[in-house]
Parts: sequence; C-alpha cells; structure tokens
Amino acid sequence: MSNFLVRAAAVVATLALAIPSAQAQGLPDLAGREIVAVTENAYVPLNFADPKTGEGIGLEYDLFNEIAKRLNAKVKWELSSWDVMIQSVRDGQFEVGMDGITINDERKAQVDFSDSYLTSQQLMLVRADETRFTDAPSFAADANLLVGAQAGTTNFYVAVYDVLDGDEANPRIKLFDTFGASVQALMAGDIDTVLMDQTSADGYIGANPGAFKVVGTPLGTEDFGFILTPGSDLTAPINAALAAIKADGTLDALKTKWFYDYNAAQ
Repeated sequence: MSNFLVRAAAVVATLALAIPSAQAQGLPDLAGREIVAVTENAYVPLNFADPKTGEGIGLEYDLFNEIAKRLNAKVKWELSSWDVMIQSVRDGQFEVGMDGITINDERKAQVDFSDSYLTSQQLMLVRADETRFTDAPSFAADANLLVGAQAGTTNFYVAVYDVLDGDEANPRIKLFDTFGASVQALMAGDIDTVLMDQTSADGYIGANPGAFKVVGTPLGTEDFGFILTPGSDLTAPINAALAAIKADGTLDALKTKWFYDYNAAQ
C-alpha cells in the first residue's frame, strides 16, 4: 500500500473513532434523510474522477460526506455540467451543489450559500518550462499568448478584467466545457495559462510532478461555499456540521490529504 493510502486510512480511522453521534455533538439529527448533491467531477482536487477507478473523489466529496455523516444523513451523488448547475439547484432538481463555487452577491440572488469552507486566491498556472512571461502584466503585453477558461466562472472574469482588457469576447480567451479540459490544453501547449485558485493549483502541481508551476502574484481572493435551493432547511444543519468539522481539525486534515498528499501516480 502506498504511503498516501496508509496516511489517508489512518486519518479516516482516527476520525471515525473520535467523532460521536450527531446528538452527542449537539448537531441536528436528520434521521437518515437522503440529500441529493451535485458536482461536476472536473475540478482537481475538489471533485474529479479517480484516474484508476473512475470513482468521484476529492475534497468536496470527502467534506460533504463527512457533513452528512455527522448529521445522520445519506448523500445521493449526481453529476452536472457547470453551466447549468446553479440553475438546477435553484430550481430544486438538486438540493446541494459544489464545484469550487465562489460566494458572491450575484449568485446569492439565485441560490442560498453555506458558510465558506475554503478561502483561496486566483493564480496563473503555466507549464513548468514557461519563460515568456512571469506575471499578469507580461502575459497581457504579448498578444500571442492565450488563456483558457470556462464561461461564467470566476476564473473567466478574472482573466477578462484583471489580466486582459475587459472585453469578454477577447479572442485571447479560449473557452472550454470543463476546467479539466483547459488544463489538458495547457499541458498540450494549445494555451499558455489557466487561472485557478491556490488549492487547485497545488492539486494539479502535486498530481503532475514536473508539469506545472505558478507565476506572478495572487490576482484576488475568493470564498467557496455549497449552494442550496433558496429557503432550504439544510442550510443551518450543514453550517452547524461544517463549524464542528473546522473546530476539531477534520477540515485541515482533508486539506492536507488533497492539496499536499494526493498524487494521481500513487
């Protein structure tokens, strides 16, 4: 067994022994309720398909499964593309959604948010051998350089307004259906950078040793939250469980597992 699997198993075993029932923790007891949760499976290391098994894995899977366990609930996992996820949760097709979703006022007008479970910054991921630019200004100054993004994401808007010229139709922005596809295009040399939060950058660098690096300084700060159907009765229980998970160190352990220990080659 690899060191990663040994360490991960030890973390899980320790937590299982240490965590009392929902009632013992003073948390709401959902009495075995099934929660329909949705993600995209394309955002390393938050949610993605295990390259060996195809199973959905990542920090968001582990974190929300842990929340459900502490609330005495079950999770039914579903998949959705990013472009319809917020609307689908708003309309009640799914109860909870997650995909590294930034908490902002525009989205708060459409869905409810949990408390933040992750604070991150936007960085420029590039190939490890990149020497043509070292930050956002030097990237913007070279008209031949391309950035990859998904339409409607925080990464897209940061590329438009903080890196380039504010034109959302700028041909230097190449759009992809999934976040993972943009990273594959970067690796193949079809584009020159992908903007992503610190945690995802750490995940891709760790999962692909020697392939990527980060250049420049952070371009902004964002908080990630779970989205819920407006008026959901799950918001308060999820926030209560999330607070307990933060307080007892479980969230820190999951960050270590997925941002530093995980390697797809193991």
